[in-house]
Amino acid sequence: MVRGLDHVVMPVHDLAAAAAAFERLGFTTSPENRHSWGTANRLIQLDGFFLEILSIADDSLITETDGSTFSFGGFNREFLKKREGASMLVLDSADPKIDRSDFERAGLQLYDPFSFERVANRPDGTTAQVGFDLTIVGDPESPEIGYFTCHNRFPENFWQPALQNHANGAQTVKAVYMLAKDPSDHHEFLGGFTGQREMRATSLGLELETARGQVVVLNPRAYRSLIGDKAADAVSGDLPQITALEVGCKGLKTRQVVPANDLFGLTLILSPTG
Repeated sequence: MVRGLDHVVMPVHDLAAAAAAFERLGFTTSPENRHSWGTANRLIQLDGFFLEILSIADDSLITETDGSTFSFGGFNREFLKKREGASMLVLDSADPKIDRSDFERAGLQLYDPFSFERVANRPDGTTAQVGFDLTIVGDPESPEIGYFTCHNRFPENFWQPALQNHANGAQTVKAVYMLAKDPSDHHEFLGGFTGQREMRATSLGLELETARGQVVVLNPRAYRSLIGDKAADAVSGDLPQITALEVGCKGLKTRQVVPANDLFGLTLILSPTG
């Protein structure tokens, strides 16, 4: 079973400022939501995919990763000590039990199952209960990237048409870009994680077609050539890392690249779509 892109987690120090930056680019952002373990988020919803802009709201509530027990809050708090940007790549899930079985067969490092519910704050002031089952895996070759699948228990409450109406015409996720010294080091893990064993491998990197959008892993030379000098110059920190998100926008005439230096550590590519 090939999984699709579900969301990307993007930790920032100032949640309101980051949301405002995306709004200036024509995106609609959700009201702030809170997690019981000390983080807060605001979401940008597309068609079946979302960007989770995340901040630390109450550090006293955050626990630590301990053995097979993974701490979402702890992971992102530690990430923010080094930089802002995209910290976690998340795929969709039809059944967390199937995900776990698939990952075990693929030999991936698995953490304990994790499920939670929270209140979703809607733009009209109402609230709804949402819930998720996470199947979290680790990749020793990319320790500063978090990976999990997300099973949405109440999609009818989570997905909100008002949040999917963007002034810039944003509709779909086209690709998540990762930067790695040697992209071939990551083909086994990403194949097992996505369920996509057929991938395009060249001297530039890897390209995996998921059920919703692509995962593209590029080497530094290819990233500079394909995404641009400003985006490449904005990359800081150890590799591999998630560096860019490409969004398809209806009505857009030409491709636009907003480099990470201008957008809290994540390069954003806005591309024309039908």
